[in-house]
Amino acid sequence: MLITTIYKTPENPEGLMEESLYTKKEGVVDNENEHTTWIEYWNGNVLVHRSAHVTLKPLKTKPELGKLN
Repeated sequence: MLITTIYKTPENPEGLMEESLYTKKEGVVDNENEHTTWIEYWNGNVLVHRSAHVTLKPLKTKPELGKLN
């Protein structure tokens, strides 16, 4: 039985519920600037928790950016 901390809402005033009672949604964005993952927990149509991890990728510079005319 896994218990996760969830935001207190009118539907869940205790702030704790068994994780399996929620709908879990996960997502990923990976592009040239960032790699982001997130997890959301939904109680029906109410979002009760969201956590995200963002990793910025090194800036790619073009040789012409540093030149003065």
